[in-house]
Amino acid sequence: MRHRKDGRKLGRTASHRKAMLANMAANLFLHKQIRTTHPKALEARRLAETLITKAKKGDLHSRRLVLKVIPHKDVVQILFDEIAPQYADRNGGYTRIIKLGQRKNDAAHVSILALVDFDPSGDVAKAPAKQAKAKKAAAPAVVEEAVTETVEEAEVVTEELEAPAETAEESEQSETESDKS
Repeated sequence: MRHRKDGRKLGRTASHRKAMLANMAANLFLHKQIRTTHPKALEARRLAETLITKAKKGDLHSRRLVLKVIPHKDVVQILFDEIAPQYADRNGGYTRIIKLGQRKNDAAHVSILALVDFDPSGDVAKAPAKQAKAKKAAAPAVVEEAVTETVEEAEVVTEELEAPAETAEESEQSETESDKS
């Protein structure tokens, strides 16, 4: 009987399924999104969300637990250093599944499993309303910085233009003096 045994078998043995899901989670953390069949995406989402929750703790024990599932140290480092800090304020729902439809050859339902609001620069993307407010607040400061940078660049260019012009005039005068003699 299957009492309290959840999860999909996906037509694989237990070891094959465990390795496949670990590889899918590792690729999700590396590439920030993967494309797979819908049932696989649902199972990979379960694993990935638990790993991100463990990585948010950030302690050695959590790192070792994650390394038991994903034996790639570089991927685990990306998970702990880049991904987990971005979801520190989030209580779950780190991934989203986007349905793409059916594949042509075998009619399998295909989906994209992606990290939610992931920003490669290091900040979690904010809601659109918050982004608009942040842009309005930051706009005057950015404009002032751009104006001062432009003025400084213009002064540097002006100095460069004046300096070669003087040397060109001096060289012309020296040429005319050498022609006279």
